[in-house]
Amino acid sequence: MSETRTALVIGGGIAGPVAATALLKAGIDARVYEAYPGPSDNIGSGLALAPNGIAALDIIGAGDAVRDIAVPVPKMGLSVNDKDMHMPGLSGLPPLQLVDRGELHQTLHDHAVAAGVPFEYNKRLVDVAETESGITARFTDGSTATADVLIGADGIRSTVRGLIDPQAPGPEYLGMLGFGALVDYDGEIPDDTMTFAFGKQAYYLYGPGGDGRVMWGANLPHKEYLSLTAARAIPKSHWLDILRETYAEDTPGGELARRTTEEQLEVIGALHIMPPVPHWFRGRMVLVGDAVHAPSNSSGQGASLAIESAVQIARCLRDLPVPAAFATYEQLRRGRVEAVAARAAKANHSKTLGPVGRKMMQLLAPLFIKMMNPEKTMGPEQRYRIDWDAPAQKELAVAV
Repeated sequence: MSETRTALVIGGGIAGPVAATALLKAGIDARVYEAYPGPSDNIGSGLALAPNGIAALDIIGAGDAVRDIAVPVPKMGLSVNDKDMHMPGLSGLPPLQLVDRGELHQTLHDHAVAAGVPFEYNKRLVDVAETESGITARFTDGSTATADVLIGADGIRSTVRGLIDPQAPGPEYLGMLGFGALVDYDGEIPDDTMTFAFGKQAYYLYGPGGDGRVMWGANLPHKEYLSLTAARAIPKSHWLDILRETYAEDTPGGELARRTTEEQLEVIGALHIMPPVPHWFRGRMVLVGDAVHAPSNSSGQGASLAIESAVQIARCLRDLPVPAAFATYEQLRRGRVEAVAARAAKANHSKTLGPVGRKMMQLLAPLFIKMMNPEKTMGPEQRYRIDWDAPAQKELAVAV
């Protein structure tokens, strides 16, 4: 039986509000502490939520609110050097949901607040002090907060991860910078398909953005590492010049780049992946979301896995005392998230292929698609469902 009654959640992005809402559902009082002044609407472009992620949101009652801001996309396509191919889908599953990241953050925040979750802003974590009965967090403004447990949902550059293990690995740069935009486009783009495009010089993706617009994202090869802050310090006009040159010969990439304005362009900066993290928890601290598992955007599962983990940690804390709750949570999650990351890593290598490699990909892509079995690759990922009402230890026994 759980002994946890209160929790500090560090981070107000995606995993933080979901974890806090799920904790309240589990009977645990949770409060979110966010380093920034408020819910951010300037944090990137679009992302896709898979059926498993939406199913996890349904557990805390947030699924419909997210569907309301999303564009459903039931089909996927592959384009190599402007040769378009249809990718086989999964039967019996709802479509992917394309959402603006800023809108998603705001929606999850608003849902958590409505459920009774308090948020505190301008609270950047410095360190913690643990006792046998609780944990106290100290913030840069000198304030403190105490609870039974602390959950690190503070992103890929997690402070909590470093407090759990000072030797923990950090994010690995993928050699690409991310950009995105939602643009008006009257060309012939299917309104029900997300297309993964390998252009003549670089990878990009595009899909319907609603109201006749197109959401597109670019993965621009870039040897020099640039953080979000550093990339945004460079004028957008500079990045638009590079994007328009890089995708000039691609269809529709060239036109999407030309139609993107400085106001529309979202600069995301360096794209990362988290290598396996040796220690997911220590004492009364535990990690969720990108702080502990951040597969590349090739996976299409980053946000969905973060949501799943946020719900599962609440379920484990509901059913078990610390540290058994944390150990069960890790056992339930580690194998799943690392398998997704491994699959995405294979796809990632193709994004930086040179001209010869892209020509070979074009020749082999039809054979690859013909041999591809989506039920064996994406099927287990997207069909996964959390049984909230079942004891966490029972699911672990079945999994083992």
